[in-house]
Amino acid sequence: MKKKISIAIDGPSAAGKSTIAKMVAKKENFIYIDTGAMYRSVAFYCIKNHIDLNDEQAVEQSISNIQIRLTADNKVYLNDEDVSLQIRTDEVSLGASCVSKYQAVRTFLVDEQRKMAETGNVILDGRDIGTVVLPHADLKIYLTASSRTRAERRCKELVEKGVNCDIDTVEKDIIDRDYRDMHREISPLTQAEDAVLVDSSNMSIDEVVKEIIKLKNE
Repeated sequence: MKKKISIAIDGPSAAGKSTIAKMVAKKENFIYIDTGAMYRSVAFYCIKNHIDLNDEQAVEQSISNIQIRLTADNKVYLNDEDVSLQIRTDEVSLGASCVSKYQAVRTFLVDEQRKMAETGNVILDGRDIGTVVLPHADLKIYLTASSRTRAERRCKELVEKGVNCDIDTVEKDIIDRDYRDMHREISPLTQAEDAVLVDSSNMSIDEVVKEIIKLKNE
């Protein structure tokens, strides 16, 4: 029987982790587990049901009412409702950052992610996949890029959506987010000892995808 392979991609905000993970999954016929979407789903449930995101106990109590399902075509279902688009707003993004600080939320979602990872060849991206969620992943990548490069990429995305963008403000937000992620009490962003560092500052998306597939095949 062929061994099931798990790939963990960690790294800071706007490093392109999700884009890269989805492309690798598609090319290698892996299941992409969108961990960020799972935190967004919890935040979206709380916002929709008027639960104060800053009230840890209230958020914790809501978990028992939440069921999240991810499908092979990258759709996200929250209690059997397709919320793939609703969870992509800025409000939900900020909410996800808030609920991800709570131990009960992390315990619940990490457990769900591990169960999903047992089902086959999987690729996950986040900030603590290789260190906490799948410490025994077959391949761990720490994907990063300079804060300026990440700000340029984020601005390009925003401009394409018709949103005005000040690159210095975006870069400051990215640096602030990095600091918060690296200094949070629970599961801070850090490079796993056995992770391969991939700096994509001077690489195209295709080059990063090829590099990860090469590492997987090795």
